[in-house]
Amino acid sequence: MIQGRSSSAYPEPEGPNWSPDRPDVRDVLAAAEVVDCRLIPWGSNATFAVTLRHPEAGTGYAVYKPRRGETPLWDFPPGLYVREYAAYVLSTLLGWPGIPPTVIREGPYGVGSVQLMVDVRPDGHYFTLRERRLAELMPMAAFDVVANNADRKGGHCLEDTQGRIWGIDHGLTFHAEPKLRTVIWDFAGSAVPEPLLADLAAARRALERGEGPAAELRELLTAAETAALLRRMDDLLAGRTFPHPGPRRSYPWPLL
Repeated sequence: MIQGRSSSAYPEPEGPNWSPDRPDVRDVLAAAEVVDCRLIPWGSNATFAVTLRHPEAGTGYAVYKPRRGETPLWDFPPGLYVREYAAYVLSTLLGWPGIPPTVIREGPYGVGSVQLMVDVRPDGHYFTLRERRLAELMPMAAFDVVANNADRKGGHCLEDTQGRIWGIDHGLTFHAEPKLRTVIWDFAGSAVPEPLLADLAAARRALERGEGPAAELRELLTAAETAALLRRMDDLLAGRTFPHPGPRRSYPWPLL
């Protein structure tokens, strides 16, 4: 789904949303009261646009994905909301790509992920971004390789109204078996930039030692998923190039 507030599925905003750069934004997301909850009428899992109200921060908007609304999958166990949060934690560990602040909390339909909603340009998705800002999508492509993202559709790359690029919908990540399916194959065979490799190496060391956000990430994943994550990091660090599409299905469906 394409996140934003232009659809009639979303509550009419009372004002600007909380900034993703707000230092306490995750605390606010976790503590705020849900005062409006509306089903977003697309996507394979139940997803809700929620209005949140906080006694100090005021009103904000987020996307809520409860465990109860997940469609059973043959290859991923229940709990995709945990992977949504784990992807955000990995992005904070790496420093890229931009993923809106995300928390796990209770909501009207039980426990799930709550992710800050970003105000997006209606035409700001991968298929338009690649024409004018392709190089800026490289961190997202590297992230998807490391996180083993099985569902990077074009509509999961967003440009907000301030020009920032965000990635959303990371429920199908961190599988212990190879699952990479993405629309971003533009960099296949290209060298991974040194700054990204340096960030990746630092994140890999932290993950092995269980330091900082890495300790939480290890708790969110199974032992097999953590071991596979470390292997993918090692492979990218050793090869220093973006992979090519494999023999199995390498593109998501639908593409957007």
